[in-house]
Amino acid sequence: MFSLSDYSYELPPEKIAQAPCPDREMAKLLHVDRKSGRLGHFRFKDIAGLLKRGDLLVINDTKVVPARLFGRKETGGRVEIFILDHAAGMKNLEQNGFFRCSCLVKASKSPKKGAVLFLEDGVKALVKGVQDNLFDICFLNGNSFTDFLARHGHVPLPPYIKRDNSENRESCNDKTDYQTVYAEREGAVAAPTAGLHFTEKLMHALENKGVEFARITLHVGYGTFVPVRVEDIRNHEIHSEYFVLSPDQAERINAAKRRGGRVVAVGTTSVRTLEFVSDENGMAVPGSGMCDLFIYPGYRFKCVDAMITNFHLPQSTLLMLVSAFYSREKMLDIYELAKNKGYRFFSYGDAMLIE
Repeated sequence: MFSLSDYSYELPPEKIAQAPCPDREMAKLLHVDRKSGRLGHFRFKDIAGLLKRGDLLVINDTKVVPARLFGRKETGGRVEIFILDHAAGMKNLEQNGFFRCSCLVKASKSPKKGAVLFLEDGVKALVKGVQDNLFDICFLNGNSFTDFLARHGHVPLPPYIKRDNSENRESCNDKTDYQTVYAEREGAVAAPTAGLHFTEKLMHALENKGVEFARITLHVGYGTFVPVRVEDIRNHEIHSEYFVLSPDQAERINAAKRRGGRVVAVGTTSVRTLEFVSDENGMAVPGSGMCDLFIYPGYRFKCVDAMITNFHLPQSTLLMLVSAFYSREKMLDIYELAKNKGYRFFSYGDAMLIE
């Protein structure tokens, strides 16, 4: 269970969702009961009937920033910039008055240190350094850079979504579709996609039933898409992501644990954060910092009792996480069943409730 090949499965390209379900809560939901092994097929809106009064849903309220920018080099060649560390850029903006952070750059010929890249509205990007294909870029502009991003930034869709992400598409608007309805704190470059299935109407229905909500923040980084490149997964160095858990939200989580309620994590980002901040008794400790917890089979869960998650990429750390929560063999069998039942996979795809 520690070999990378143990997490392989075949997935036809047509099973990869290229756009969201037009009605978020009408996405398919596969219910997995770990105790009995029973499986059930529902729509996501039916989750109100599957959760129990007293359950606590922990949601990740990070907000995806439009982190892709397009411009020109001094030679006139086209260039694409992908902002990797929005939080660091905002910190620099607050402290020094300019937005500077690590970026990826795509161009026919990579720019070197000292190069100036020209963006829209007269904004310039100065390459301060290059190391290991990461570009240290300082954005020079006279106006608010956050306003500039809002006007000219593009949604950084995952690489397996093979289409234009223009907001003028009739079928979807990625600037809103690739965002949870409860997104609040800007900083992510990828969405916590299990939460994409919720609507305000569904959340109200859950609250009326007696299901409660708590919020954590984990700014999902580009590292979530970086493949595992070691055969023994225990040697993989997982990416770090910035998290925040406030004292009042930690108390909501701990109150649920004390009264015997279930902590239901919405998405693998919530799972990682909850397990990272919890003590040995499963109690959440408030704080902020960098989460670098890698969960794979053999891990003992301390806080999370159930999870809502999408269907993940082969050989990904996310598939390893859900395999730690349930049997790896059974999870792969469930994935095969989901393929045959017409479930849609990955970010814009369907969901599972594992309890």
